[in-house]
Amino acid sequence: MPFYSSRYLAVALFLGIAPMAFAQGDAESGEAIFKSRCSGCHAIGPGAQPAFGPQLTGVVGRQAGAAPGYQYSDAMRASGIVWDEEKLKAYIDDAKAVVPGTRMNFWWIGSDQKLSDLVAYLASQVEKPSP
Repeated sequence: MPFYSSRYLAVALFLGIAPMAFAQGDAESGEAIFKSRCSGCHAIGPGAQPAFGPQLTGVVGRQAGAAPGYQYSDAMRASGIVWDEEKLKAYIDDAKAVVPGTRMNFWWIGSDQKLSDLVAYLASQVEKPSP
């Protein structure tokens, strides 16, 4: 992910210009990316259970290392992260830089747009309250 100085971001936001790294994601495209790149280790959606990786339903807004039923690394539990879209993008882009000692291994998603699409899909999958 490209590095943007805080001055550049402030000017861009003031002028209403969104930098490429903050491209709007498309959840429908992100679902296809999830199915092809993530579903081998993660489940998502109603009734999702942990697999090789934790289930990702409701990941946005969740404390890292807190999904029930999954045995997280010490590094993840101690990270103090609460997942938001930008933190997820950074983690998917370079997990070991965001949480040194994590067990997550992932190879580049392909583009900033695909990363934005994937994270938009993850953000769209929220826990639905029981009736």
